[in-house]
Formats: sequence, structure tokens, C-alpha cells
Amino acid sequence: MMDNVSGISMFTLSGFSGTFSHRVTFFLLTLLCYCVIWLVNLIILVTIIIDKTLHEPMYIFLCNLCINGLYGTAGFYPKFLHDLLSTRHLISIPGCFLQGFVIHSSAGAELSLLALMAYDRYVAICRPLVYHSMMNTKRVGVYVFFAWITPFFLMFISTGTTVTSKFCGSHIPKIYCINLLISKLACSASIAPVVVPAFNYTFYVGHAVFIVWTYFFLVRSCQSSKENKHKFMQTCLPHLFTLIIVVGSLLFDLLYMRFGLQEFSENVKNFMSMEILVIPPVINPLIYGFRLTQLRKRVSHVIFCRGSEFR
Repeated sequence: MMDNVSGISMFTLSGFSGTFSHRVTFFLLTLLCYCVIWLVNLIILVTIIIDKTLHEPMYIFLCNLCINGLYGTAGFYPKFLHDLLSTRHLISIPGCFLQGFVIHSSAGAELSLLALMAYDRYVAICRPLVYHSMMNTKRVGVYVFFAWITPFFLMFISTGTTVTSKFCGSHIPKIYCINLLISKLACSASIAPVVVPAFNYTFYVGHAVFIVWTYFFLVRSCQSSKENKHKFMQTCLPHLFTLIIVVGSLLFDLLYMRFGLQEFSENVKNFMSMEILVIPPVINPLIYGFRLTQLRKRVSHVIFCRGSEFR
């Protein structure tokens, strides 16, 4: 038995076990989606970076949200595109851990950044007199640093509880690697791979509770002032839509992992597991790009004015 265990060097992504009768079509659609993700996120990123009038906390957080979208999808799409055209869907153990780390840390950073954006709107609308002191450049830099380093640290600890394990199985019932499914392949049961992810889930549920708390005060504050109501409609609605999309996508993926949802076809289950890596990275920059008037004008200026310079 130990010889077999020590011989496992590759995992099989068995989420591809169904018959793909239109692999080339799926490949082209996925490639198109990935190109769109890069395009819309880079447009927002470049616009915010080169336009100094957008160097404000809300846009800085949005810039990091776009960076995170590119980071998270980079851990999935290249491998997925390769697998769509391959007959063997294998991934090395280190590669599997790396993919799981990137996707998990990206999801954590997404929630951290959304919590920061909610806090920024809360201070701007509910405590406008102290906004510039509470959201100065130094504090914003610290907030962004911890929004990134915290999920990285938590995922490093979570990965570390499993990375030294010996594995008695090699089939991961998904189209990409996640820590929860990797830990189930370990030969010996351990409490650490259960406790650490449970803590991580609780930690980010706390983020969601914090966001709900800020919106409770935001809604209450906006009812007493037309100016605050306009600010809420202009800057908070995009954030609220983004939050609903991200949380909904995460819940779909958690349902898939926890319950399997055997009554659905494999293609439907694959879409549910991909949703967090498809919808938020595309929709988030589009929502903010179209909804925030100042950003929309700057994006148009960058695209059309800069483009005309090369003609």
C-alpha cells in the first residue's frame, strides 16, 4: 500500500470525464472569455493608473479588485484551455496545490477588497467630515496591504496542513484543484485540514457580516438626505451588485463541493464550479465602468483620445 501511495505524483481532474462533443467550440468560447476578462480589467486598470484625478480610495480599491480578477483567473484559464484540447486531464501535485492556493487566495482577496470598499462608502456617506483623515494615503496603503497579505497567509497555512500528506487517491471530481478535495485524498485523517478551512470560512463570513452592517447604516443614513441618496445610488449600487454576484458565485461553488448535486448534468456542475472565475472578473469592471460617471468619462477619454493619437 505504501508503495502505491509513494508512487502518486499526478492527480486526475475527473470533472472532464463526460463526453465533450464540441471541445473546439468550448475552447474558443473559453479563450474569448479569457480575452474579454483581460481587456475589460486592463482598461479599468490603465485608466485609473494614468489618470491622477482617479487616485482616490474608491478607485484604488477598484484597481486592486481588477488586479485580483486577473490574478485569480490566471490560476485557472491556461490549464483549463489546455485540458479542453487534451485527452488526459492530469496535473502534478505541486501544480495542484499552486492552483488551489491561487484560486482560494483570490476569492479571499475579493471579499477583503469588497469589505474595504463597503467601509470606504460608509465613511464617505455616514462620516464625511472625517473621511480624508480616516482614508488618507497611508491608511489606504495599509488597508490594501492587509487585504492581500491576509488571504495569502490564511491559504498558506491551509495548504501547509495538506502539502506533506501521503495520498491514497488521485481523482479530483472537479475541473480544477481546491484544498478541500485534495485533503480528502490523504491516506490518514487529520483534524488540521478540517479546522483551518473552517476558521477561514468563518473569517470571511465575518467579512460578509461586516459588509451587511455597513450597508445597514448606509441605507439608514441615505433616507434622511437627498445628497446621500444620490451618493448611494451612484457609488454604492455598483458595489452592491458586485457583492451579490461574488457571494452568489461562491455559494454555487460551495453547494457543488458539499452536496455534489448529482441530479444535475456534468456540464451544469462544471458551470457552477466555474462561475466564480467567469462572471465576477467580467461583470465587476463593466458595472463600475458604466455606473461610475467619472470613471466612465475617463475610460472614454483614454480609449478614444489616446487611440486617435496613433492614427
